Amino acid sequence: MTDKLKEKFGAAEIISEHRGQWKKIWMLAVNDLIKKYKGAVMGPLWALIKPSFTLFILWFAFSVGIKHSGMVSGYPRFVFMLSGYIPWFFISEEIIGGSRSIRINSQFVTKLSFPVSNIMTFTALSSLIIHAGMCVIMYVVLLCMGYGPSVYNLQIFYYMPMMFLFFLVLSWATAPLSGFSKDFENLINSIMTGLFWLSGIFWDTYDVSNKYLKTLMYFNPINYFINGYRKSFLYETFIFDSNYTTETIVFFAEFILIILVGSHYYKKLRKILPDVL
Repeated sequence: MTDKLKEKFGAAEIISEHRGQWKKIWMLAVNDLIKKYKGAVMGPLWALIKPSFTLFILWFAFSVGIKHSGMVSGYPRFVFMLSGYIPWFFISEEIIGGSRSIRINSQFVTKLSFPVSNIMTFTALSSLIIHAGMCVIMYVVLLCMGYGPSVYNLQIFYYMPMMFLFFLVLSWATAPLSGFSKDFENLINSIMTGLFWLSGIFWDTYDVSNKYLKTLMYFNPINYFINGYRKSFLYETFIFDSNYTTETIVFFAEFILIILVGSHYYKKLRKILPDVL
């Protein structure tokens, strides 16, 4: 990759910084998990236990406590929520964790000669490891409840990597900005509750009756992944089904925009981050 190309495009610079670094990134991702749960007997297993306990509480509430909690789009409420909660756990962790990744790992920026973009990557990768474990738990629960197996389940190998890439690219912008101002990090934390309720975790975004509002839902990329997981495990719907063409086009347009914006901010702020931190 030529120096001229790296100077012109931030994404090209980021790709160049990852060349030959993947073994180191993997080791840092594993170490990040170990560091988070240092001192705990079960270590990183707590990263699975905590969300699993939340899912157990939801199951108990809607299957035992509130026996007449009803159906959502033809599915038991717990099953519907389970397939939305699993991607949300990763998304929320990656939005928050990705935004503060540079600030938390400032030693890599100020004391070492280290490709800064790799910080966001190993942070996202550590979250992905936990997410993969949670997906296994979800799949076993769904199988026990009579959903699957199906060839559509294989679509998870499209949605999971795309989700990882989308929110990794988003952190190219949010992490440097949070490094400059903790107020930006606090802003992200403050909007997470709103994002939760605006995304189709408890409700079906496809059931919105107003066609303009329904189209507006497509501009929330979180919905794309939550609906994608449901297409893979509940709806048994093909990724590029013609009924969802608008949703697909909007998502990829947003993805390209995020790549351009994220790489621009990363390139603009990377060189002056050590002085700020």
